[in-house]
Amino acid sequence: MPEGHTIHRLAADHLERFGGRAVRASSPQGKFADGAALIDGQPLHHAEAHGKHLFLDFAGTGWVHVHLGLFGKYGFGPAPAPPPTDTVRLRLANSGAYADLRGPTACALITEDEKRAVHDRLGPDPLRPEDDGERAWDRISRSRVSVAALLMDQKIVSGVGNVYRAEVLFRHGIDPYRPGRGLTRAEWDAMWADLAELMREGVRNNRIDTVRPEHTPEAMGRPPRVDDHGGEVYVYRRAGQPCHICGGEVRTADLAARNLFWCPGCQRA
Repeated sequence: MPEGHTIHRLAADHLERFGGRAVRASSPQGKFADGAALIDGQPLHHAEAHGKHLFLDFAGTGWVHVHLGLFGKYGFGPAPAPPPTDTVRLRLANSGAYADLRGPTACALITEDEKRAVHDRLGPDPLRPEDDGERAWDRISRSRVSVAALLMDQKIVSGVGNVYRAEVLFRHGIDPYRPGRGLTRAEWDAMWADLAELMREGVRNNRIDTVRPEHTPEAMGRPPRVDDHGGEVYVYRRAGQPCHICGGEVRTADLAARNLFWCPGCQRA
């Protein structure tokens, strides 16, 4: 499932290609045909993200709410758009570009009140300027649940996925099984600030890189990471490999139906 930086990047991509201009909207698959008909010919006024939720504002018509889920994908291209396949849930197009949405968990036209309800059930997002870590800290600091599980709870912190979860815990030397209430306020503030910076870099570069400059392949004389997810990381999907810092073996375990990655040497209990 895409992490929050990807959705913020998608919001920016939509604004760049369609902002302030009328779009042609269609649903070749047919599942969003009614919604597409209502926004067809309308200008895209605004696009924003909250966690893993994308919102496209078509003025008085409403907001298109998209959640990619596990299988959703966006494809962008220049005009003229090729004939769409019947797997395209929503196509937006104008004289310069097109965007095809396939396989999302959610794609619906919603009202302002319905949009607010989505925001209200989500935790603060490190990439939203109006959010800070205070509300998340209030819940984390009282919880007996592991900090690794709390970071993945979108009602507590929005937009953090498996990669950022594993990497921010490593960068701050936090045992993933430590209960939330075992964190200090200073540790949480440092993690929140780090998440915001790492995820902003993810938006800019359209990939996740989490290693510090002194631990890059060039600095350490090691081969670069080869992985479909791209980016240089400390522990994510590196189970059984040596830690870049201490040389110990990176571990993995199942936690809440997701693979957890950590270094027991650097993240001591």
